[in-house]
Amino acid sequence: MSAELPDYYFRVRDNGAFVYRVDTENRQRRIEMDQIAVVNIRNGDIKPHGGRTLSDKDLDEIKTWMADRTALLAARDIDDIHRAVDYLNTTAHWAQSKASPDQLDMVTDDLLLAMHDLRTVLVRKKADRLMKGNG
Repeated sequence: MSAELPDYYFRVRDNGAFVYRVDTENRQRRIEMDQIAVVNIRNGDIKPHGGRTLSDKDLDEIKTWMADRTALLAARDIDDIHRAVDYLNTTAHWAQSKASPDQLDMVTDDLLLAMHDLRTVLVRKKADRLMKGNG
């Protein structure tokens, strides 16, 4: 079973990736990766690497990857928030049924401040949405 390698490889980094064109059609039949661009998904920049000009196919592949990556990161953010809700519930159960007084002393102030900060932000954002009729 032989799987074909993709034509492009994206080495993920903060806010984007280094983009490589993958070549297996060479005399040595080795995988060669030629960096063609650096992309930033935060600001949408696509910078060709080494003075090269990107083809329409290159740009299409890069833009598709950028859109897919942005969607993946957004989904991960929401998943992380759902996990945070689970952690809050688990933490409440722990505090109520398992935590020793010493353990509670170690975390209570930090938890109360973090929850107060979160509540303040959520209440303000909810009020903003209600004022705009989106809430």
